[in-house]
Amino acid sequence: MGVRTNIVLDEELVEEVKRLTSLKTKKEVVDLALHELAKQLKRRKLLELRHKGLWEGDLAESRRQRLDNH
Repeated sequence: MGVRTNIVLDEELVEEVKRLTSLKTKKEVVDLALHELAKQLKRRKLLELRHKGLWEGDLAESRRQRLDNH
């Protein structure tokens, strides 16, 4: 879904991104920037979740104990 909006962009930055990519329009530059930002933020959230509740044990020992108990 597209939303039309008027924004003031840093023209030098837009031109730099266009030179560094194959993008031709300001819309493409803004779309890429938003997609990349969303991807980065999702990755950061996943990393935060990954570090919560970490198990700090010895997997091999845990498996040995489980086998010994059966």
